[in-house]
Amino acid sequence: MKNRIKDDFYSQIFKLVLPIIIQNLLSAAVSSADVVMLNYVGQSSISAVSLASQYASVLFMVFYGLGTGATMLCAQYYGKGDLRAIQVVEGIALRFSLIIAMAFAAVAAFFPEAMMRVFTNDSELITIGASYLRFMSVSYLCWGITEVYLAVLRSIGRVAISTAMNVLAFSLNILLNAVFIFGLFGAPKLGAMGVAIATSASRLIELAACFVVSALSKDIKLDFRYLFAKNKLLFTDFTRLSLPALGNDISWSVAFSMYSVIIGHLGSDAVAANSFVIVVRNFGTILCFGMASAGGILLGNIIGENKMEAAREGAKKLMKLTVITGAIGGLIVLAATPLVLMYADLSQQAMHYLKYMLLINTYYVMGAAVNTTLIAGVFRAGGDSRFGFICDTIDMWAYAVPLGFFAAFVIKLPVMWVYFLLCTDEFVKWPWVIKHYRSGKWLNNITRDDLF
Repeated sequence: MKNRIKDDFYSQIFKLVLPIIIQNLLSAAVSSADVVMLNYVGQSSISAVSLASQYASVLFMVFYGLGTGATMLCAQYYGKGDLRAIQVVEGIALRFSLIIAMAFAAVAAFFPEAMMRVFTNDSELITIGASYLRFMSVSYLCWGITEVYLAVLRSIGRVAISTAMNVLAFSLNILLNAVFIFGLFGAPKLGAMGVAIATSASRLIELAACFVVSALSKDIKLDFRYLFAKNKLLFTDFTRLSLPALGNDISWSVAFSMYSVIIGHLGSDAVAANSFVIVVRNFGTILCFGMASAGGILLGNIIGENKMEAAREGAKKLMKLTVITGAIGGLIVLAATPLVLMYADLSQQAMHYLKYMLLINTYYVMGAAVNTTLIAGVFRAGGDSRFGFICDTIDMWAYAVPLGFFAAFVIKLPVMWVYFLLCTDEFVKWPWVIKHYRSGKWLNNITRDDLF
């Protein structure tokens, strides 16, 4: 019986993880396409878009946090067989995401220069980045809707549909990038601004495709009437579970953006090198982050069925897979290093930074893989989002960010020492994260009976 449960878990997780990996691969491909194409425009364009994209990274973590809150509840209610509860949860998540998306879009449209000054005092980078942010405002609005809907689809096992939507958006994004960056087919040659226009256009088309999928769906739809569906208990559960997850992701992403603030004030060479490193690291973490997402969905479904022992065994299997995928991710970064160094057209100093930043990330991937699987996958599957919020907030804001600012601006260490110290953040929290996993306190059935 135990071997059958193990075999079922492995077969189910690989069915879920493959579409998620494809989705994450395409997402990383879009980022790399931006850098590759902008490499022909100039180092300033690469640096400006890299800095301006930090806002999209923060916004992604906001939507990811809201989507996680929806996923925690929807995955368990799907295991329980309660589709009406899933519809109400989707409406609650959409309310939050639309408010936040509209706020970001308004600031990006009207105050893009102020947003850029947070990251750099270089006037050229501010000008390029501001034009990028102004056109990105449209994509923020679309993203706030699609991310929640696709998160709900993933939570009930419809990962292939979610992936198909992302494949459409990402493929269009890469194609339109080339059109607007280089001025193909009679289009204007817009450089960095073209990246933003391509992203917004592809997001609009993705949103339209989501409405088409919704029209063909018999149960879970993208229906704005869900915005007005009310259930006090589900709203309480969503805020209780989602707000710590949202706070966790915002706290972590804003702190991680502070790394870019630190690097951004160490010179354009460091910024340009880091732009390439982010792309390579994204490819290195695709497999392990995909495993964390798939594992979280599957464990949530199992817990919703009230199969606690099966969930505990599944978490053990997921951890073994994470260690393997983390090691593979590190090898991917290592294998990509000579290729990136051969291709990148940067200054000699930037190339020096790039080489050693990539080597540091060969082991950094493992730290990120284990923590993401446990905090964002296993713990949240069991309804435990509070621990991750506390752990990441302390780790990033009491340790990593102050250490980075102190190293860079007080004792003024060399750039590579500053970067090395910033990349210790994932390993510092390992003892507490692993201890919490072994305690089993994360394992909870969060569904309710008689909601309606």
